Amino acid sequence: MAVIPFEYGVPEPDRASSGAARTIKSMSQQPESRSPILPASPAPATGAEIASAAQSARHTHQRIPRWLERAELFLRVLLRMYIGLAICYAPWSRVFWDQNPLFLQFPTLSIYAANGAVRGIISGLGLLNLWIAFQDAIRQRDG
Repeated sequence: MAVIPFEYGVPEPDRASSGAARTIKSMSQQPESRSPILPASPAPATGAEIASAAQSARHTHQRIPRWLERAELFLRVLLRMYIGLAICYAPWSRVFWDQNPLFLQFPTLSIYAANGAVRGIISGLGLLNLWIAFQDAIRQRDG
């Protein structure tokens, strides 16, 4: 049995020797088997190069427009308030909590979910979310 070196491609039998010896047909776009040799450390930069790089970095830095910051703040506070109100309301709603398909599928989970303390904890998380939204709005308004 002949040993065939591993290469990309499919070994094909040599027609002249009736399959005893095989040749490798390689793929047309084989990747390099070795990576290029890189220097151990980059060339040291001169003071002028460092100064020009710092100056160009200062020129490319652009401040975000004030209206865009305000719009992002408004949307973030609005979303947090909506989520907070939904989380506060959901445990006390018959549609969202008592007839929840997840609780109907897992009766053990519905026993715990029907407990008033669990409902209170979930509502407390909603109130916490509302508090964070109001604090964010007040902090950004003052600052």
